[in-house]
This record gives sequence, structure tokens and C-alpha cells, in this order.
Amino acid sequence: MTLAEAQRQVDNYIQGTAAGYFPEIVNLARLMEEVGEMARIYCRRGPLRPRPGDDISPEALKEEMGDTLFVLLCLANQAGIDLDEALDTVLAKFQIRDKDRHHPAQG
Repeated sequence: MTLAEAQRQVDNYIQGTAAGYFPEIVNLARLMEEVGEMARIYCRRGPLRPRPGDDISPEALKEEMGDTLFVLLCLANQAGIDLDEALDTVLAKFQIRDKDRHHPAQG
């Protein structure tokens, strides 16, 4: 599935709900919340031990990434941004700006 297809599917879903899209500022807050939930999983997998009841499984991480992507797709739709184009643009930028940045040092 392309990002454009994902954006259409999300839009079709949202348009079929009674509420429609939440205001963009609400979706931005939701995005931050979902990113925080992903961060919690990574943190509990790394330097901090899980608390009782914490789900740090690959399935939980997958769900949080899906939630994050869903809200990002909503925001892109609301802003009229084609995420396929946005990704192409940023990849081109990284390929030019950072083309020599991450190579191992040669001695």
C-alpha cells in the first residue's frame, strides 16, 4: 500500500464517522500522545525495567506505531499534504545533505 492509498483509506474511514476529523490541534496532541506511548515501550525495553502490567511486546509496539501512523495520516489529510511526495522530498534531501555523513571512518 502506498502512503496515498493509506491516506485515502483513513479519509474514507473518517468521513464515515459522525464526528469527522478532530480539529488539527487535537490530532497534534493525539500524535504526541501516541509517540509518547511508543517511547514508553522503548524506554521500558532499554534503561528502565517494565512496571507490572506494562506490555512491551513486539505486538504492543506495532499497535502504537500503527496508532501513530493513523494520526499522522489524519493530519496530512487535513493539511492537504501528499505524504508520498513529502517522503520523496525528504529522502532526496537526506541523500544529498547526508550522503557522506554516515560512512565508517577510513584510516
